[in-house]
Amino acid sequence: MFSWKLLPLEETYLFHDFHSPALEAADFQSKPMVLLVGQYSTGKTTFIRYLLEKLNAFGNSFLNRFICSQMPNQVLQSISIIDTPGILSGEKQRISRGYDFAEVLRWFGERVDRIILLFDAHKLDISDEFSEAIRAFKGQDDKIRVVLNKADQVDTQQLMRVYGALMWSLGKVINTPEVVRVYLGSFWAKPLQNTENRRLFEAESQDLFKDIQSLPRNAALRKLNDLIKRARLAKVQAYIISYLKKEMPSLFGREKKKEELIMRLPEIYTILQREHHISPGDFPNVTKMQDMLQHYDFSKFPSLKIKLIAGLMSMIRDEESKLPPPMVSGGAFEGSQDGPFGHGYGEGISAGADAEDWIIGREKHRYDEIFYMLMPINGKISGVNAKKEMMNSRLPNTVLGKIWKLADCDKDGMLDDEEFALAQHLIKIKLEGYELPSELPHHLVPPSHRKNPTADAMYNHSED
Repeated sequence: MFSWKLLPLEETYLFHDFHSPALEAADFQSKPMVLLVGQYSTGKTTFIRYLLEKLNAFGNSFLNRFICSQMPNQVLQSISIIDTPGILSGEKQRISRGYDFAEVLRWFGERVDRIILLFDAHKLDISDEFSEAIRAFKGQDDKIRVVLNKADQVDTQQLMRVYGALMWSLGKVINTPEVVRVYLGSFWAKPLQNTENRRLFEAESQDLFKDIQSLPRNAALRKLNDLIKRARLAKVQAYIISYLKKEMPSLFGREKKKEELIMRLPEIYTILQREHHISPGDFPNVTKMQDMLQHYDFSKFPSLKIKLIAGLMSMIRDEESKLPPPMVSGGAFEGSQDGPFGHGYGEGISAGADAEDWIIGREKHRYDEIFYMLMPINGKISGVNAKKEMMNSRLPNTVLGKIWKLADCDKDGMLDDEEFALAQHLIKIKLEGYELPSELPHHLVPPSHRKNPTADAMYNHSED
């Protein structure tokens, strides 16, 4: 589709000279890509090692020098990760690179699925070159995520100050109405230096992992969006070039007319916008366009070819995304959710999931004292009596209502001693800051309310 309809228009109207090189087959077939950008010593390469879990054996000299590295790693079966040179402060470092770093980042930014900006919580700094690098991602704001790394090296109070300073600094560089997502954590395999925010760091790392894991599912849609964005820019390029061609005199005064048209380019944008019903956001930067037009002979520009435009519009309408591939797995993602070291495992509602006994039974003697003080009738207390006790928790009625539904296993509107103990256990879980489930897990169901699998099997067999 690209080769038949978009590429001919790009080549005709010099799109590759003004904007971006031609797309290759690899641009459509490649795995999702993650671009890491940050200043020196913010933990970019360590972050990659943390995700892949296999680069440690090769040493830092390898990590600092490789251009392309291929290895049998499950994470890399789903995504590609691009590391960038650390950004230093000062003009000397910028000049000594020997290439336009911002332009390189802009090229990658158009092609990657996620851009991760890393900052060091222990020494927060945004140099001029880093600011320029971030501005190079203009138009790709939806791809940007921010990681405040090494957050375990400061205490909670300092972390709040650093976070506030970071958001203030980013607000001056990233000009979008939406607040950029910032993840806090310490992304390496060593113990936390400060454990008071351990739960926060675990939750934040899980959110970041889920975001990266979702990239393969959204890759087809992202490529489609980028292709449509490119097609719109190519269409605008065609209108601009053909308009300049149409306005040029056939014989005399070409240079003077060229200068006039370049000066009038903002006005020409407005004319084309109104004439062809084009959004202002689809037009290229007017200042950059004026600078580039200085080097071209307008009389050699092609005229507008309606067939090419019609074919392009047909492509935009008909293009459809394919089914997304599975999520990222392996590496750090392998242990991010499952097993005893997964986030939240054995805590809150999951506590006692692996135990042979009913975990609530360990505290039931305390709950029984309260239960029998409520004067049960026929071994059960009414909803009114249970409500009075449950209200002592000061939880909202909506939460207590959910707890009641979970605890009333037989749905008779009353609670026996085991159901009451279950309700108290759920209240305790909620007060400790954990979430309640929509359905009661099997390991929390009171023993007397559990179905007997053996009896059920015998009953079903007798019916057969």
